[in-house]
Amino acid sequence: MTIRVLIADDQMMVRQGFTVLLNAEPDIEVIGQAVDGLDAVAKVTDTPPDVVLMDIRMPELGGIEATRRITAELPGVKVLVLTTFDLDEYVYEALRAGASGFLLKDASADELANAVRVIAGGDALLSPNITKRLIAEFSRTTGAPRAPLKQRMGDLTERETEVLSLIAQGLSNAEIAGTLVVAEQTVKTHVSRVLVKLGLRDRTQAAVFAYETGLVRPAGY
Repeated sequence: MTIRVLIADDQMMVRQGFTVLLNAEPDIEVIGQAVDGLDAVAKVTDTPPDVVLMDIRMPELGGIEATRRITAELPGVKVLVLTTFDLDEYVYEALRAGASGFLLKDASADELANAVRVIAGGDALLSPNITKRLIAEFSRTTGAPRAPLKQRMGDLTERETEVLSLIAQGLSNAEIAGTLVVAEQTVKTHVSRVLVKLGLRDRTQAAVFAYETGLVRPAGY
């Protein structure tokens, strides 16, 4: 199955470079380019892709608000944020807005293609260590756990809460299975139930949720 991608960036060379790299992959097709956030929202609405590569800083409408609109209107579309710095507060805001992960702009062709596949599949966090570090760094600045989010934790069973905690720590399904001494398929079932009960899109959103409710605390805090 071909993964359909839209690239949103105000720099033409970035759009064209990523288009060439991705179209060279047999299972990925770039179906369009957007020059800013408004253009991205319009094109995604007209012809929904599987994944949007979204620059954060763009004229007219920035990547964070564009991400928020796209994920609210079209939950099936995944957003992969493009950034220059891994520890970027704007990236964290984009994750909170609904982005499924992020990628540094200097990533290699293989890293770019793999990131698109991971995001499209929704099976695991993108760059677990960096993503976890980013979420931890900026979630600690938000103050006390957010009460409305914490109330939603009551819908989870004890095991589902445990799985959510391990997701936020960056563990894969196989690693969670090993930690809990259960079958990997059992873990997949728990992960699916956690996402459904909490109304979350994917594992990245689950990690953000876990930190913001205080279930998982950044190291040293």
